[in-house]
Amino acid sequence: MQNDSSKIPVLIAGAGPTGLVLAISLARRGIPFRLIDDDAGPGEHSRAMVVQARTLEFYQQFGFAREMIAEGVRMERAHLRYGDDTDAGRELASLSFKEVGQGLSPFPFVLAYPQDDHERFLVAKLTEAGARVEWSTKLTSFTRSDAGVVATVTRADGSTEQIEADYLCGCDGAHSVVRQTLGIGFPGGTYSQLHYVADVRVAAGFVPDLYINLGNDEFVLMLPVRSRGVQRLIGLVPPGLRDRPNVTFDDLRAHIEPLVDQHVTEVNWFATYRVHHRVAEHFRVGRAFLLGDAGHIHSPAGGQGMNTGIGDAINLGWKLAMVIEERASEALLDTYETERIEFARQLVSTTDRLFTAVVAGGLAGTVVRRFVMPLLFTIGTSVPVGRRAMFRLLSQIEIDYEDSALSDGEAGRVASGDRLPWVSDLAPDNFAPLESLGWQAHVYGAPAPAVTDTCTALGVPLHTFAWTDGAKKVGLEENAVYLIRPDGYVGLAAAADDANALREYARAHELRFG
Repeated sequence: MQNDSSKIPVLIAGAGPTGLVLAISLARRGIPFRLIDDDAGPGEHSRAMVVQARTLEFYQQFGFAREMIAEGVRMERAHLRYGDDTDAGRELASLSFKEVGQGLSPFPFVLAYPQDDHERFLVAKLTEAGARVEWSTKLTSFTRSDAGVVATVTRADGSTEQIEADYLCGCDGAHSVVRQTLGIGFPGGTYSQLHYVADVRVAAGFVPDLYINLGNDEFVLMLPVRSRGVQRLIGLVPPGLRDRPNVTFDDLRAHIEPLVDQHVTEVNWFATYRVHHRVAEHFRVGRAFLLGDAGHIHSPAGGQGMNTGIGDAINLGWKLAMVIEERASEALLDTYETERIEFARQLVSTTDRLFTAVVAGGLAGTVVRRFVMPLLFTIGTSVPVGRRAMFRLLSQIEIDYEDSALSDGEAGRVASGDRLPWVSDLAPDNFAPLESLGWQAHVYGAPAPAVTDTCTALGVPLHTFAWTDGAKKVGLEENAVYLIRPDGYVGLAAAADDANALREYARAHELRFG
């Protein structure tokens, strides 16, 4: 047993994307931590594939979004097709992410970037920030008190160590030791249908778009995995094969190839699995937190899972930093659960309804796949407001915290708790100052002298932008003051001359900005 008497502020269990983003968030703010993972290194399989626009916006705050985009594949168009295992199928509708996301985000597309590459990328960024992952180090148990936690970890050689920390962050997956030790319920269930995932090459060469292929008894998603030419296939094992032990790709080939209208020339990876849908009853117990799959798991519909975990990490990272630096009270940490658990519940409920309908067996499933889904997709993509709403939902830029204790006021069509709207006709744009990772005030037009003086007194950087057609279009109000949180959400929205609102906000939430 190795005893370490030095107490650290944060112990993070789990170095998947969620844990790595939390670690980078703390490292960029100078908060000491330790990050452990029981694996020997980053994952070897692609698993989660999709990086949504909101995640890229967070990565832009860290300064490395463009670098990741250069390594991934932009999926700028989605196609909906219908057929069966005797019919090559036909295209029913298509959607241009680039077109519908234009003006909504600096990243109007969906990025395909496999999780193993994603994790290696984040590990490198963590190293650049002066920190590291302690691989082959498993959290085996912990005790907690009002003062923190004492965790026991075990390494691959059998040696153990006790780590004392102020806070424990469980980013340790669906079988979370943190969640189980805390005794937090994980209600939900498992879909009965058997699914498969495969990374393949096709005879047509690399296909960069997303294809949603529907059939009477099955569906197959085809999307790009890596820029070097691999496709990901995700689908439903047909009824006649679901009870067969050790299903292989060749067992499914006759069902898959006609539906996707592609000949598979090489299979790099194949697995079958069942999909779960669960949300933990709490995301915080005292000084311990749950993030990512430790707190919520759901269907792969919409590519939301990994992105939601990253959103958890972004939300908690700045709050932990402020409390540890004694610039906010412990009450700030209560907002992590209230803000993130409600979104997780809504997401699981939404994807559960959608996924249940799409994968249903029998006549009901056939009707949904053959008639309902094509109709909804066609209507949604043919009406401009529907297309933009679809991008907002899938990209996660629609997430808001309007019911949060941290949200106060409304100015124009922008309410506190909303993501700060991106103004596309500014140079540099209004997202550029967010790279400071700190609180800041925005005024679009001319700030009132009292607002300028109050920001100076509070230690809040004030950024003034020109009043433009773009600012008006996204719903901002001329000369109003918007207090922006470190994660890019609006904390306070107030009238142009309401400098007192800034002081009251800081007092009510016990915040020190400078």
